[in-house]
Amino acid sequence: MTLGLAPERDDQPDVTERAEPTGAAGERLVEVAVDAAGAGGAHPYTYAVPARLDDLAAGEAVLVGFGRRQALGVILGPAGDPGEVAVKPISERVRADGPLLPPLSLALARWIASEYLAPPALVIRSMLPPGLLERLELVAERVPTPATGDAPADVVDADLLDQLDAGARPVRDLAAPDGRAGLLRRLRGLEAAGRVTLDWTLLGASAGPRYERWLRLTEAGTVAAATVEGGGRIAGRPLGARQLAVLTELAAVPDGLSGPTVGSRHGSAAVAGLVRRGLVSAAARERPRRPLAARAPGRRGGRPTSAELTDAQAAAVARIRAAIDGRDPRPLLLDGVTGGGKTAIYVEAIGAALEAGRPALVLVPEISMALPLVDRLRADLDASVALVHSGLGDGERADEWRRIRGGEVDIVVGTRLAVVAPLADVGVLIVDEEHDPAYKSDRTPRLQARDTALRLGVLAGAAVVLGSATPAVDSLGRALEGSYDRIVLPSRPAGTAPRVDVVDMRAELAEGNRGLLSGSLDEALATLDTAAGEQAILVLNRRGTASVVLCRDCGHVQACPDCERPLVYHQAGTTLRCHHCGRATPLATRCPNCASPRIRYVGGGTERVEREVRTRHPRLRVARLDRDVADRRGAAERVLDAFASGDTDVLVGTSLVAKGLDVPAVTLVGVVSSDVALNLPDERAAERTYQLLSQAVGRAGRGDRPGRAILQTYQPDHPVIRAVATGDGETFYRTELAARQRFGSPPYGRLVKLTVALADRVAAEHEGEAMADRLRARAATRGTTVIGPAPAYIARRNDRWRYHLVLRGDDPIGTLDGDPGPPWSVDVDPESLL
Repeated sequence: MTLGLAPERDDQPDVTERAEPTGAAGERLVEVAVDAAGAGGAHPYTYAVPARLDDLAAGEAVLVGFGRRQALGVILGPAGDPGEVAVKPISERVRADGPLLPPLSLALARWIASEYLAPPALVIRSMLPPGLLERLELVAERVPTPATGDAPADVVDADLLDQLDAGARPVRDLAAPDGRAGLLRRLRGLEAAGRVTLDWTLLGASAGPRYERWLRLTEAGTVAAATVEGGGRIAGRPLGARQLAVLTELAAVPDGLSGPTVGSRHGSAAVAGLVRRGLVSAAARERPRRPLAARAPGRRGGRPTSAELTDAQAAAVARIRAAIDGRDPRPLLLDGVTGGGKTAIYVEAIGAALEAGRPALVLVPEISMALPLVDRLRADLDASVALVHSGLGDGERADEWRRIRGGEVDIVVGTRLAVVAPLADVGVLIVDEEHDPAYKSDRTPRLQARDTALRLGVLAGAAVVLGSATPAVDSLGRALEGSYDRIVLPSRPAGTAPRVDVVDMRAELAEGNRGLLSGSLDEALATLDTAAGEQAILVLNRRGTASVVLCRDCGHVQACPDCERPLVYHQAGTTLRCHHCGRATPLATRCPNCASPRIRYVGGGTERVEREVRTRHPRLRVARLDRDVADRRGAAERVLDAFASGDTDVLVGTSLVAKGLDVPAVTLVGVVSSDVALNLPDERAAERTYQLLSQAVGRAGRGDRPGRAILQTYQPDHPVIRAVATGDGETFYRTELAARQRFGSPPYGRLVKLTVALADRVAAEHEGEAMADRLRARAATRGTTVIGPAPAYIARRNDRWRYHLVLRGDDPIGTLDGDPGPPWSVDVDPESLL
């Protein structure tokens, strides 16, 4: 993907014709994010600002010479000394609606590019609305003739001026009987004569503002409306009934009304007649696209507003207020039980930032979690809220971006996209469910939104709150070692912790139950008291759709004897391989633990669970929420609203339904497949499973009725299952941290994952081995371990064979020394080694 290369047309500016001397005395030097297709945009480039463009500011778009072409770039800020390197001047300013990004965003862009080894141009693109950089046009506009009068244009140019009478137009849209080259010469002649201006302009084809016709009464119209209302008659031809209705309606709204709306009620002819008589004025006005316009403010299914905070909540708010007032970016880890009242603390913290005159940024991991939080903020705070996530249309995202850049909003709520919103300042940053892997981007720039928020807090001098009932192991480790401040919420303000029952699915299988629902869960659904408003949530671990080799008799999963991590089955070569150390082992035909031949691939799906519940319990109203549903526009909102309002009895879903839902009527939670993801060959597998199960269990028992959670598992004695069942999270975290320290994993070291993908398997493996040899030569002096190459968990994707290299140590980025480029991709601080 390129950063909007200038079109290869004959109306491009001539670099050699307009370039100023390289390195002219007194010229400012600036860094420009440029993309010229390929590796050219791997770092910012230094350019000189010519005297005629001396007012160029950081964040503005420019045209620069890059090789023999012209490319679009964005000024990042002042550049350092280029040494002996020759510096080209910037060719042209590109007109846009002011700087594209504020200084805070530009500083963050520099950090993202450096930290995640991403091309600066792609980082800038990720911060802008879709399509904003796609359409670069040379636009001509007629200059009004001074009152003293200039010599009239030549007759040959009069046609051009006539074409520009209606306003500025792209040069490509002008009639050119003498050809494009002749047209451009004529326009430049008119520009030299001061009759037209020629500017390169970003038109933002897919992201531009939307306009509508706006009607207002003129002064004569106001007099006419008053005359008619007083029973008098206006001069001239009498008005018809519809025209009188239009006058009356507009008289009641001095600011005016939408033309299409008025025309649909009274007829476009009535409106046109009033405009011709000078009684109504019609002008173009921007019609903003608001994602929340059709959603009335108010809570939906949550608990009522409470004026009282618990002592623990009040203490947390006080610490966050102190950080906001002191502009202290030291991270605050808000760690407490599920249902511990974190959202109430968020509301108070945001209120404190707004009191200080600074906006707030709130990140959530999933789109489905954004709307309940927005509902709460709009109900509790008199503030303007912008919503940013990938489910919005391009136009909606562009309009929200313009509102944020223009300083028109108080609070920005969104998924990881929102961390790069164009805020000029921010007083508090809140990362809800900070442990969630959805904060890690899977495409360039592969940023971690939580860690990016931490950096943004440093740049802005803002308080940063990381909230989770199940913190990331590395976050808790940093809190225990003193890098973060930890705030603990020990209990729920309302409701009680649910009872947790563990069901051994091996016994269910032995009894002949081959369905996805155990006898206990089936009975619990049958006795769900829907008449009293009781509801249930069934969670299926979506990651379990990736098959693992599991003994269905004893639950044993074959693990690496060195790393104690589950081994991965690779069809190529028919081997089990450790993705942690690379050890390979033949596939066992019988269970190494109990000698059973019943080794199977385990997996299920949300649709199957939904169908089974409907078949067994036809009285229950069942809905499903998974990625397939959430990807349909507005579907997640409808499903969650129906569940929160009590119109659905059972909600079946993936991890999307296991976090962020605060519905007091939920008394039953069933986790259908508790341990499938536990067996994935990834060092975060145990952590992710513990977090998912704990979050799911925490959805039950938040109201007046006691809650119950049922965990279905083939490994009831696994430490993770026991930790969730007993509520002993501290033991789990201590065990995980000890394992991380042993392997030098975060928070005790950093990881970089390199992936090579080639059509030929042998070539991919050889490329991996060659890269590993090169890196090991440098790694020895930096304390970095190079692991691999090993086949990726999904070894072949898009007709390419994929091999991984993992760098582990204190400074693996320094060992890598920049992005290696194609055919390699780089993932700094990966969420998964699969």
